[in-house]
Amino acid sequence: MKRFVLSLALLSAAVGVVALAPPPDLAKTGRGFREHERNGWIYVRLEGAPEAIGFQHGSLLRPEIEDAYAVIRLDLTHDGPHGWDYFRTAAERDFWPHVEEQYRKELQGLAEGLRSQGSHLDLWDVVAANAWLELSPYYEAWRDHTPQKAPPEHCSAFVATGSYTRDHHIVIGHNNWSSYLDGSRWRIIFDIRPSSGYRVLMDGMPGLIHSGDDFGINSAGLAITETTITRFTGFDGNGIPEFVRARKAMQYASSIDDFDRIMRDGNNGGYANNWLVADNKTGEIASLELGLKNVTLLRTKDGYFSGANFPVNPKLIREETTFDPDDKSASAAARHIRADQLVARYKGRIDLAFGRKYLSDHYDSFDRKVQPGERTLCGHIDLSARGSMPWQPPFGASGTVQAKVADSRLVSRMSFSAAMGHPCGIRFNAVNHIREHPSDSWQQDLLRDIPSRPWTTFSASR
Repeated sequence: MKRFVLSLALLSAAVGVVALAPPPDLAKTGRGFREHERNGWIYVRLEGAPEAIGFQHGSLLRPEIEDAYAVIRLDLTHDGPHGWDYFRTAAERDFWPHVEEQYRKELQGLAEGLRSQGSHLDLWDVVAANAWLELSPYYEAWRDHTPQKAPPEHCSAFVATGSYTRDHHIVIGHNNWSSYLDGSRWRIIFDIRPSSGYRVLMDGMPGLIHSGDDFGINSAGLAITETTITRFTGFDGNGIPEFVRARKAMQYASSIDDFDRIMRDGNNGGYANNWLVADNKTGEIASLELGLKNVTLLRTKDGYFSGANFPVNPKLIREETTFDPDDKSASAAARHIRADQLVARYKGRIDLAFGRKYLSDHYDSFDRKVQPGERTLCGHIDLSARGSMPWQPPFGASGTVQAKVADSRLVSRMSFSAAMGHPCGIRFNAVNHIREHPSDSWQQDLLRDIPSRPWTTFSASR
């Protein structure tokens, strides 16, 4: 696989960028590189001190970062009360004071790396983009003292171990639900070799120092993923940003206890998730449902946990969500039921093949038939009736945009298997969608086709 090593001469040839600054010193460039696109994914290795990791990130992915940031800005400002300056101010005034020094250095390095390649983006653009998933609707409601809109439902996932899996070791899987507008950009495989902490292999969006959809493994043998808590409300502006805690846990946790501690410490309630964690050293798995007021850690060495945006703790449901757990027509409830059905049917046979099946499943447990839509584990909100999910923000076409799966063998090798696009094989055509849904024409300049790509295994480079 051909690599683009981080020097300005090679980078300019690789991405068609004219260098506008003198070549950076070796301490900043290190041995960072990017590879050719493979089945929709771009593998990037970053290594060294925080400022070097950030600089490599910004330098190697400048075109992709600027493209992703255009999408993030559109997501946050379209049909909303605030322009981009509001979010830049939030980044500087309310998020930056709670970012610890090592990640400040990485974010500053990222902005410097972008600038070295002639980018107009600055530090507050970088910080705002990293806080994107917390800014709306969580932060906006807190800062503006307005009722919080329900966050969109993101993702389906599972983790299993013990007698539930074919070899009694861990298996974990996740598919990313998002708007197709931003989801088509969620295609980076980050291999991060930091000067402190554990090595990390994770998927992510260009410009984010955390995964964002949060699927990754580290060299301590932890495999980590999550799904959002549906219709959650609450935020603490004095807490530590979720993007900082998520990255720190991925980088420094060597056990479920470590992960739990890092994610709880300074919890701001932003981008509230049910985290699924597996420790490959012990075979233990856990579910950390991280609300703002209510936090529940469940763990087992013989069982499974599913993620379908369905809140688990009844007290959390009552106090921190507007979700009705008895409404089986809701997407989260229908997928939660279907997850239990599939796991029960395949108990003792859960493996990578099961993971790929689970993440591409089209059975609607409410209507009791196979029909891709909002209630299926492989999400196709665009194929559901318009307006059938009234709590969803107006992000237009959305659903599954990519998927990942790993077992104990892959985790031990710092590897996972990933598929860009719907893992079921259905492709999304942007032009056809805009033609059929002209109300989504505000997206047309940035909306892309999302073809279904084959499963591909990625490993941390030696």
